[in-house]
Amino acid sequence: MKPFFVQTEGEGLAQGDILTGCPVPLFPPDFGTGEGLQNVPFQRGTLIVVTQSCDLENKKAPLVALCPVYDLSQVASLKQGLSQPKELDRLRKGDYVALHMLASPEEPENNLRALVVDFRQLYSLPFPFLSGHAVSLGKRWRLDSPFLEHFSQAFARFFMRVGLPSSIPPFVKK
Repeated sequence: MKPFFVQTEGEGLAQGDILTGCPVPLFPPDFGTGEGLQNVPFQRGTLIVVTQSCDLENKKAPLVALCPVYDLSQVASLKQGLSQPKELDRLRKGDYVALHMLASPEEPENNLRALVVDFRQLYSLPFPFLSGHAVSLGKRWRLDSPFLEHFSQAFARFFMRVGLPSSIPPFVKK
């Protein structure tokens, strides 16, 4: 089985980079309503870069878009019943447009170690901040081709959806 990921290191960022332990600000509902400085709490999570690599390389993205990555033990919290084998297989096939499954970087043949990206949660963090975090991680995982292009296409499909007010009626047997 071809691995989904390759290892990389350094300050360069690319689409498909997984950044573990990444701080994400948690703005309280009343943030910005008071006077003076306010503290912003944060949580750490595993995130994957979704900004196009060419924009990152050419310094056209001062803010980098990222989505959270979960392992299968956490996936039941994303959607009711998603931990059932039938639903996990639907997720694997791409039936859930908001979620995308990736093979494990360490054990791609073990589907119980798969990862799930949630496109419904999108964070934007400054490029220099993330670049520094990437360096502090040392080696990290980066999606490899053609899995990177498949991931990018799934992300685009999530955002290009159009809801219609009506549709053509279904065909029924008579």
